[in-house]
Amino acid sequence: MASKPDPVDALLKSGPRRTHLPEPAERARLRTAYGLTQTEIAGALDVTRTTVAGWEAGRSEPQGTTRAAYAKLLEGIATQLAAAPAPRTEAVEAEPQTTAAPAPGPAAPAPAAPVPAPVAPSAPEPPVASEPSVEASVATPAAPPPLRKTPAATRRPPVRNSAAREPAPTAAAVDPRFANGPLAVLDGDGSAYCVGGLVLDCPATTVPALVEWTLTEARLGAPRLNRNGRDADPLVVITAAAAERLGLPEGLEDRRGLRLPEDHKVNKQIARAKWKTTRRGFGPWARVYRPAQGGSRQCVQFAIVPWGALDARAWGDAAHLPAAELAQVLGTYATRVITPRGSCAVSGLELMTALRPPTRAVKDATTGAWSSGPNPGSLTAPVDPAPPEAPDEHPVVAALYPRGHRRTPAEVLDEEAYEWIRDPELLTDEECTKPYAVGIDVNMAFAAAANRLNVGLGPAVHINNPEFDPKLPGSWLVDLSHIEIDPRLPNPFTPHGVRPSGPAWYATPTVAYAVELGHQVRPAEAYVRREHAAYLDAWYTRLRDAYMITMAELGVVSSMDEADFLKAMDQHKQVDAGQAAVLSAIKSTVKGGIGKLRERPQGLGYRPGERWPALERPTWRPDIRAAVISAARINMHRKMLKIATVGLFPIAVLSDCAVYLSDGPSPLDFLPRTPDDKPLPGGFRLGVSPGMVKCEGSQPMMWAVHMLDQGHNPARHIKGSDASADGE
Repeated sequence: MASKPDPVDALLKSGPRRTHLPEPAERARLRTAYGLTQTEIAGALDVTRTTVAGWEAGRSEPQGTTRAAYAKLLEGIATQLAAAPAPRTEAVEAEPQTTAAPAPGPAAPAPAAPVPAPVAPSAPEPPVASEPSVEASVATPAAPPPLRKTPAATRRPPVRNSAAREPAPTAAAVDPRFANGPLAVLDGDGSAYCVGGLVLDCPATTVPALVEWTLTEARLGAPRLNRNGRDADPLVVITAAAAERLGLPEGLEDRRGLRLPEDHKVNKQIARAKWKTTRRGFGPWARVYRPAQGGSRQCVQFAIVPWGALDARAWGDAAHLPAAELAQVLGTYATRVITPRGSCAVSGLELMTALRPPTRAVKDATTGAWSSGPNPGSLTAPVDPAPPEAPDEHPVVAALYPRGHRRTPAEVLDEEAYEWIRDPELLTDEECTKPYAVGIDVNMAFAAAANRLNVGLGPAVHINNPEFDPKLPGSWLVDLSHIEIDPRLPNPFTPHGVRPSGPAWYATPTVAYAVELGHQVRPAEAYVRREHAAYLDAWYTRLRDAYMITMAELGVVSSMDEADFLKAMDQHKQVDAGQAAVLSAIKSTVKGGIGKLRERPQGLGYRPGERWPALERPTWRPDIRAAVISAARINMHRKMLKIATVGLFPIAVLSDCAVYLSDGPSPLDFLPRTPDDKPLPGGFRLGVSPGMVKCEGSQPMMWAVHMLDQGHNPARHIKGSDASADGE
């Protein structure tokens, strides 16, 4: 009788069944060193870019034939890199860039530094008001600056698991012009702290000398985020001790203008050295530059910490960090989002332009000469708003209405976030037995609303009695007052949640929602934009990735179950103060950037009806702001309406926070589930991703009812503080 084969031997003889793959960090390193983007990898393997990002972060693994193909690709890359270590570069014959080396495209921003490419012919770019009209970066210095390493005892410990999500760039992947990172934090002893623990010796004791050192020795800056854009200027952050060393005052006496007096010695030094400042002067965020000569860009940005450059509402306590730690915080933000150029609101707006530049290089078919031309899909020129879209101060409004006229809903577009409370008389007996009020807050609500949102690019066209087209961005005068909405829900057509009383102007997403609810709409007028695109998609993707990476650093990942997610959210801000500051800044960048699309006039010298500087930029677009806020409000209402089908109604809503009465203090105690214990489809889902919700806070039910009786909004205080004061 034959003996039974050894099962262990049988398994060994069957050979390996699972294709070997490098570690996640090595996968990202190989791709970056070879000059590929995650999008290119995804296209070759017929998967999504997010899937590739998950493989490189170690959150997931490829399977089956896809795993084998991925392993073959990585092995081939490793073999070629070993045989020829020089980085692969992209061909540029087809379309020269307007400036220096390209960076990853906006559809797939990568955290690692991009591979430099050959310099292409420069094309001029129209000057921007109050900004230096220069394009190419300053030349790379012949020799590196003197360096010294930070003593190990003063370095921050490495962030947990950061290597898996953000692989350190190799020598082949670093642009040599920006070898020392995007910025430096200057301390009083001349130490310039850079990203990654590097410290440079800066001998400068005056602002002009500091500018010269930055441009000739420091090798600071960042590659462009779009091939048609321009590289980020170096940022030097001035601490209080460094300000004293440079002869800058401890604070600014001009609290309204927030700038040094013209006759201050530092301004005189800058002028004598033939440098210039922008119209904003030398303030908390300053730019020192020289006009372009031969296409060479010479510009340095400054952030003066003791003058309030880092607003605590956005950056938390970052302004009080030691210089080395502050460099890590700001450097992380610069790497994941953009090198700061002002407040987070300013940075949010600058990120839009960096990802979708207004111009590109265009070749004349007849002469072969290159010039600057409009970039399709971008905001290319300033446009005036349609009358209902314009704020009261705008010249368009001044030309139509007498001074002091209060416009009605039929005269002005009023797309704002929710501020609504339920009438206490509408509380049911069953609701009054619930012991808790629990708030849930939508993650990155305005960013999620911007995703795939179709917005207008050019000027509006006026139409009478149009047919409504949900694909056409614009503003519509239509009567939605006939639509019945359960009074236990806020009305979706007004920010205050009260039923409209007659015709009013609405953005396209709001009118489209009325159609979605099954109602006929007959607009009387419209201002529409026939040229349109998903302009904010790249902006959303960049900020979403930055947010998700930062949340992962704080211990909150998308793979968590709901209970673990809520537990991690309770303590995530205590995990790492630096990463918590970055997270706060990312959120402020989203809200501030959207708000900046309708920047109002500033300064005591302004008179209603006059133009103000913000109107001269292509990104002054109140219609886009209105569309984003409209989409966010409608997204919120759609989810509230869905869970209302199972008998759950909010008692208050504030922007992206809704308060419900509950049997327990957790969202898990009231959010509805399906019979197989899954979240109700179409309703609120707990999780870290943009558009999902977290717990905002809980309070006793009687506390919430008392707030309603007093006419106050429980959503504003559900976390135990004023949500607006906290920047939420």
